[in-house]
Amino acid sequence: MEEISQSMGLAMGLVRQLDQTLLAIAGLSLKVSGVAVLAASLLALPLGAWLALARFPGRQVVIAVLNGMMGLPPVVVGLLIYLLLSRAGPLGSLGILFTPAAMMIAQAVLILPIIAALSRQVIDDAWSEYREQLLSLNATRWQCMRALLWDLRFTLLTAVLAGFGRAIAEVGAVMIVGGNIDGVTRVMTTAIALETSKGDLPLALALGVVLIALVIAINTAAQLMKSYSMRRHG
Repeated sequence: MEEISQSMGLAMGLVRQLDQTLLAIAGLSLKVSGVAVLAASLLALPLGAWLALARFPGRQVVIAVLNGMMGLPPVVVGLLIYLLLSRAGPLGSLGILFTPAAMMIAQAVLILPIIAALSRQVIDDAWSEYREQLLSLNATRWQCMRALLWDLRFTLLTAVLAGFGRAIAEVGAVMIVGGNIDGVTRVMTTAIALETSKGDLPLALALGVVLIALVIAINTAAQLMKSYSMRRHG
């Protein structure tokens, strides 16, 4: 018990002192997850809007598959991305395996279904309410999509933040495609796993404190955005 208390005290000291190693790892985590979320959102939000408005045979099957993909196993995604980016893979010529770029791709693949599925549900509900009004203005399907995406931007931001929270807490996929290389691809989750196995509890705990603080901040921001959107549309 005394050892744990001592490690916690050292960990909080690292946080207060803004330890350079701690800052470097946290900064890389934010960079990787931020780019991954941006890339995934650019695809997922239009996809969610299109699925909400489109009507075609098999639509419910597509939606069911998309919802199911929200629970993609990270290690499986990491393995598939590894095979694609390895020297023998179809994208091996890019030479980005064991780089932050590979980690961004893995995280983007993981969170794209999450953002798309959540945004589809939000836009589907709004489409049921505003459909007649938009169609009475002779708006095309694409114009309706753009109008709903813009009008619901604050609500949709909660879906994006949910994806960010999932991305920054990811460990399995980024470990496989990133390799957990010190100073290159070591992010908070992989560093926590490594430092714990090495017995360096202060650094692992300090990273854990920062990670928990970020997740809480993200969830708080999402809740505030949701409350603001409800007041705005209420």
